[in-house]
Amino acid sequence: MAMREGSGRFGLWPVSVAWDGNCIHRVWFGRSGGGDPIPPEITGYLAGRRTDLSLFSSPAEEGDGVSARIYRIVREIPYGETRTYGEIAASAGTHARVVGGALARNPTPIIIPCHRVIGKRDIGGFTPDKAIKKELLDLEARTRRKDSLNSEQSK
Repeated sequence: MAMREGSGRFGLWPVSVAWDGNCIHRVWFGRSGGGDPIPPEITGYLAGRRTDLSLFSSPAEEGDGVSARIYRIVREIPYGETRTYGEIAASAGTHARVVGGALARNPTPIIIPCHRVIGKRDIGGFTPDKAIKKELLDLEARTRRKDSLNSEQSK
């Protein structure tokens, strides 16, 4: 399948995605990518709809290396929840700084939701801007609250 590249928006931030089929090769914030629309599941996620991103794979998760192991663990963090760098490190059998380094190189944020990994004292970093991480966490919290209210009202 041919590689495609497209752009969407997350608030004021352009979000670009490179993919073929269900394999997402890269996600980046900032400068726009190609002219194709990005996959609708990612557009929905960025708009605050709970969408199933598990149908997408990331080559970063493949292999036996420590980074791939970290990415697979981070991928399991449920929508709207967070884990600390230390918790991920304990699960991966490594150190929190190694987790931070791997997440700084994460080629597919959102698919591998590194924004859900926070520090003990603050939210930690995010490339290219920590404000995006805060906005993604806020988006998921709002969506969970809205889903919870809708669930309560339908009872």
